[in-house]
Amino acid sequence: MRFFAPKLIPVILILVACLICERSFAQVKKDTSIVLINNIAMQIEISDALNDLYNFKFAKAEQQFRWFKQKYKWHPLPYFLLGLSEWWKIMPNTKETKYDDRFIAYMDSSIMVAENLYKKVPEYKIEAAFFLAAAHGFKGRLYSDEERKNWRKAAVEGKSALNYMEVCREKDYLSPELLFGDGLYNYFSVWVPENYASLKPIMWFFRKGDKQLGLQQLKEVSYNAFYTRTEAMVWLMRILNSYENDQVRAFQIAEYLHQTYPDNPYFHRYYARVLYSRGYYQELETQSKQIISRIDSAQLGYEATSGRYAAFFLGQLYENQRKLDESKKYYTLAVKYAEEIGATESGYYLFSLIALGEINEKQGNKAEAKRYFQEVKKKAGRKDEAYKDAKKRLKNLEKGD
Repeated sequence: MRFFAPKLIPVILILVACLICERSFAQVKKDTSIVLINNIAMQIEISDALNDLYNFKFAKAEQQFRWFKQKYKWHPLPYFLLGLSEWWKIMPNTKETKYDDRFIAYMDSSIMVAENLYKKVPEYKIEAAFFLAAAHGFKGRLYSDEERKNWRKAAVEGKSALNYMEVCREKDYLSPELLFGDGLYNYFSVWVPENYASLKPIMWFFRKGDKQLGLQQLKEVSYNAFYTRTEAMVWLMRILNSYENDQVRAFQIAEYLHQTYPDNPYFHRYYARVLYSRGYYQELETQSKQIISRIDSAQLGYEATSGRYAAFFLGQLYENQRKLDESKKYYTLAVKYAEEIGATESGYYLFSLIALGEINEKQGNKAEAKRYFQEVKKKAGRKDEAYKDAKKRLKNLEKGD
């Protein structure tokens, strides 16, 4: 691959997958007794690689996936897993786009191989539909990300995912893997119009969902599935924490994910967030310092997004303990991390500045305090609480002069 321009690599991956589809079709005929997604021997074989993937040991995981691809060239699973590996390189910081092309290429390869099975081998129709729904769904997630905002492509991929998901619903013998997509659909097809009234008319064209059933399905997948188990746990954790006001259960999942995959920066960051919201400050201090230490040592996946959270938590922790110099140190670090990733409109950034202004005011550094409050007024919107707070504090400082 080193002889090809980097931009050509995704194209080459797809062309190779195309060639494999044609040359391996005879092998499909021989192996139709194997339903890979439900095969226990296969799950045992791939288990360590999946653990390595979620623990950010990508080189080890991908080595196993590539061997798996040599053995089952005709099946979409190895291409999908290689794409999932690229996806998790994106997860800690979705502003990073350098993994996008390889991710799309692997998902497109998975789609191409799955379409081959779907059209030519009836015995594999449902399993192929599962991978078609999953690959289109992941592509849709990327295109709809705040940093990409390619709504047209996201809509096209989402429609394809839903179409194949409906095919999967015809049979349930691959369950609970199949329940993952159905669970997400059941939950969000109700949640979206509840929270975005303007989208209600669009939902009239889709199958009616059931939010509680969706939660039950995601719980079942997180307990009983193999390939989709961790992904289901991630969604369940986020839903329970952000939308269902079940912080206790969200904390249990976050703790489990961090303990099971201790080198996954996304799980580490989320665990720190729920420690903060639950008020477990002693453990929060330990985990936040560990996150910053891992950033300093350039550990894979640990970067400014995680640092912004960790530094802000430590700033608040030490401010509450009246260790003002320590607090200033970490609030300043939170500001630095936020500026590195262009997150200067976020609450963590703005309230770090306000806290720095407040601490400097307490320490008699009025000029510094004013500078921080003025910076908040520059960066925040006029309707933001941070803007109003900074404006009020500046007025009080001017009265005292």
